Amino acid sequence: MEGILNTIVAAVNDVLWNKYLLLLFLLIGSGVYFTIRTRFVQVRRFRSGMRRVFGNISLRGKQAGKEGMSSFQALATAIAAQVGTGNIAGCASALVSGGPGAIFWMWIAAFFGMATIYGEAVLAQKYRKVTEDGEVLGGPIYYITAAFRGWLGKFLSVFFAVAIILALGFMGNMVQSNSIGDAFFTAFNLPKAVTGLIIAGVCAFIFLGGVKRIASVTEKLVPIMACFYIIGSLVAIVLNARNILPAFQSIFVGAFRPQAVLGGALGIGVKEALRFGVARGLFSNEAGMGSTPHAHALAKVSRPQEQGEVAMIGVFIDTFVVLNMTALVILTSGVLGTAGPDGNLLTATALAQAAFDKTFGSFGSAFVAVCLLFFAFSTIIGWYFFGESNIKALFHGSKAARMVYGVIALVFIAVGSFQKVSLVWDMSDMFNGLMVIPNLLALLALSGVVARAAKEDGERL
Repeated sequence: MEGILNTIVAAVNDVLWNKYLLLLFLLIGSGVYFTIRTRFVQVRRFRSGMRRVFGNISLRGKQAGKEGMSSFQALATAIAAQVGTGNIAGCASALVSGGPGAIFWMWIAAFFGMATIYGEAVLAQKYRKVTEDGEVLGGPIYYITAAFRGWLGKFLSVFFAVAIILALGFMGNMVQSNSIGDAFFTAFNLPKAVTGLIIAGVCAFIFLGGVKRIASVTEKLVPIMACFYIIGSLVAIVLNARNILPAFQSIFVGAFRPQAVLGGALGIGVKEALRFGVARGLFSNEAGMGSTPHAHALAKVSRPQEQGEVAMIGVFIDTFVVLNMTALVILTSGVLGTAGPDGNLLTATALAQAAFDKTFGSFGSAFVAVCLLFFAFSTIIGWYFFGESNIKALFHGSKAARMVYGVIALVFIAVGSFQKVSLVWDMSDMFNGLMVIPNLLALLALSGVVARAAKEDGERL
């Protein structure tokens, strides 16, 4: 049975991500399309977005509730999901599989993705619902049904909801806890099962507090974890300052002539650099995937465009700041392409830990483990919230359904820390890809709404 399931999942992932690169073309194509239709909104409104984010940053904002949360709390919840293991393990894997040039294509994907996520946030705000008791609900499931009336809209919205619950709420959170378990076992020799039980216990406390507690935790955790990682990374990069220019040179050269840098020795071509750079970048910033609109829909803003601008900054922080830190630490340390004790090339978390170890000594592995704890834990909180939003929509706010969802999610989190989850990783990738399709279809169908919103934004300059 497992063999059959493996075959099916592999075949679907080949179509979506690996062999035929369907979603890479769709996501990048949508980003280019929205960039043109919004007249480069990510450039025109970037300064305004930065002002909205950093002018309102707070570790103790107004209390969130069923009526929504502050704009910054919504961004913090979105970034909590965006900044995860992909910023460390995913970036390192992209460097190994795609060479330094993969980072250039991550930048390109993020630049166009900023226009896509602007559209997602605007639509999430515009089509959100308010229940009779004043609770605000929002996300792709609502703008999908607005884009497609009748049975098609209902089918696509339910398909999206089921896919995101499986991809993020269950399987995605399982692999996040698995990453934490591996990192802490490597750094501190802490049993993985113990780590999983601790994580599940803390998560249960946060989940039981609902939107109010989730917003309160993310608005504090996200700025602290980002600053901690950025400062540590900057120290490592400065200590290897002589390699900064060669690192940037390898990124630009590797994007178009991989054979001229490390990628050539590993048999990496432009296709691999493009594929792994775009795929890992999109997995990291989640632009176009339909996850972050659940948070942006709840923001208390006067116009949808305001949260669209804030959402763009989330992609910028995730890719151009946090993910770049990992890339530069690895490239300036010189560990890319080296083998581990088992003779295999270092990759994923092990490569990142080796890069920090070379600069910080044995403290490096512990630093990465702690950062990975923050990143993966914050992602678990965000992904749980996104899944719960769709449980509410599917079961009309049923408390029993939400409770069952919470219990299953906690079991996956606890068990995931010590299980081998290669199939779960692949299934998470598959459902991640499947949920993109109805989300992108709705975005494209409602692109006129986004274009008009961006035009109004421009007229207010």
